[in-house]
Amino acid sequence: MGEMPFWKTKSLEEMSNAEWESLCDGCGLCCLNKLEDWDTGEIAWTSIRCTLLDGESCRCKDYDNRQATVPDCIQLTPKVVHEISWLPPTCAYRLIGEGRDLYWWHPLVSGDPETVHAAGISVRGRTVAEDGIDVEDYEDYLVTWPLEVGLEPVR
Repeated sequence: MGEMPFWKTKSLEEMSNAEWESLCDGCGLCCLNKLEDWDTGEIAWTSIRCTLLDGESCRCKDYDNRQATVPDCIQLTPKVVHEISWLPPTCAYRLIGEGRDLYWWHPLVSGDPETVHAAGISVRGRTVAEDGIDVEDYEDYLVTWPLEVGLEPVR
């Protein structure tokens, strides 16, 4: 019988940096711009992606230096994962933090970084870059699909 994968035996806090980074499935959902209602705290998702997110690969174009270009980019840490409510329901950090397992399409499970795209989980082909879009116009780009990807069909 084989050894259990690290995400089934370690908490987020116990993971090495390499293990932590490998949890990112490359979906790009967390890099979509969101609007927050200051009165209710409700989050509305847009199809507008961060200037650094490549719309095809769904990866950051300058991950190591991203905060120099995007100062409000949120660095995910175990503490942050437990505090923010807007991580997508399919996010590995959220799933592991909640004591759940990864989905079949996650690259750590499938062995293939393309399965996240083939399964329709990623933002590939669904977004526009934020460059040139006024914040006042973000409401024109509201979408619900980031919270619906990966949901099992009702039978």
